[in-house]
Amino acid sequence: MAAVTYKLIKQCRQSGARLGKLITPHGEIDTPVFMPVGTQASVKGISPEELEAVGAKIILGNTYHLFLRPGHELIREAGGLHKFMNWNGSILTDSGGFQVFSLSDLRKITEEGVHFRSHLDGAKLFLTPEKVMEIENALGADIIMAFDECAPYPSTYEYTKRSLERTTRWAERCLNAHKNTEKQSLFGIVQGGTFAELRKQSAREIVSLDFPGYAIGGLSVGEETQIMYDMLEETVPLLPSDKARYLMGVGRPDNLVEGVIRGIDMFDCVLPTRIGRNGTALTSKGRIIVRDAKYAHDYGPIDPECDCPACRNHTRAYIRHLLKAGEMYGLRLVTIHNLRYLQRLMAEIRQAIMDDRLLDFRDEFYAKLDGNRP
Repeated sequence: MAAVTYKLIKQCRQSGARLGKLITPHGEIDTPVFMPVGTQASVKGISPEELEAVGAKIILGNTYHLFLRPGHELIREAGGLHKFMNWNGSILTDSGGFQVFSLSDLRKITEEGVHFRSHLDGAKLFLTPEKVMEIENALGADIIMAFDECAPYPSTYEYTKRSLERTTRWAERCLNAHKNTEKQSLFGIVQGGTFAELRKQSAREIVSLDFPGYAIGGLSVGEETQIMYDMLEETVPLLPSDKARYLMGVGRPDNLVEGVIRGIDMFDCVLPTRIGRNGTALTSKGRIIVRDAKYAHDYGPIDPECDCPACRNHTRAYIRHLLKAGEMYGLRLVTIHNLRYLQRLMAEIRQAIMDDRLLDFRDEFYAKLDGNRP
C-alpha cells in the first residue's frame, strides 16, 4: 500500500474533469487542488496558521534550496520538514531538477547526475538521483518527486528525446533508491517538451515504472498557452485514472480552470505570492495593481467576492497606502488575498464538477474578466 493514494469520486458529465481525494499521512485533500509554494520551508509572507486559514491543506517545498540551506541533515535532526516549519498539513517536495537545470551557466549534465555550483556561494556540488532520494527522505514530505531533466524551451527534437530518456533512467534509479516507502510516496515526472510524440513516449515509459502518482513537467516554461493545453491533451489520457495527476509550476487562474478540464488534479506555482509582493492582486475580474494611483480614493475591497482578511477588513485605498509607504503589512495582505482567491477558485471548480457544469463555469469565469482575460 502506497503512503499516498488517490480516490476518484466522480467525473463531470459535461467536461470529464475529475473530483477526488488525495489521502496522505497528514490528512485527506479534496482535488483538484492548488498547492502554495514554500520554497525554503516558508510560504513567503504568511504564517502556517494563516495558510491554514486561507484553506491550504498541502504546500510545496524545494529540495534544491533546502539542500543548500539549512541542509537536509539539519531538517532530519529537527524531526523532518513538518516539525521544522510547524506545518501540520501535507507537504510535497519537488526534486530540485527545475532549479538545477535553470542554472545553465553553472551546471554540467552527465548520465550519473548533475555537476553544478551553488548560486549562494559558488561551491561545487553534485546531485544524482540517489542523492536526491537521500535528501527527500530526510526532509520527510508526504509526496516526493523523482529527479528529472527539465529540457529548456525551446529545445530541438533530438535533445528533448535524449533528455526524456535520461529522465526515465533516472526515475528508475529514484525508485530503487527511495527508502521511506511507508511514509512517503514517490511520484514520477513526464517530460517531452512541446513534441506530442515525445510526450506520449515519456508518459508510456514513466507509467510503466508504476509510480503511485504522476506529474507533468516542462510546461509553462515559455511556450504559448495553447501549446501547453495541446500537450496536456496528448499526455493526460495516457496516465492511470486511479492515480493523481500533477501539473508542475502552473498557477494562473485560467490555466487552473483549463488544466482541470483536461484531467489535472494538482497544481503549484509561486505566482500568487510573487505578484502579491509586487502589489498585484488576483480578483474575480482579473488582476489589479493595487499600488496604482486610481485606487488612492477607492474605499472598496480588493475583490467584493472575497472573504479573506484583506477584503473583509481593509480598502484598496488603505492597502495602496501601505504599499506606497513600504509597509510589510500591505504586501502580506495582498499575498494572503491571492492565496485565498486561488483556494476559493479551486473550491468553486470542485463544486462545478460535482454539479456537472464545469464548462458552464468556465464560460462564467471568462465573462467575469470583462476584457481583462490573460
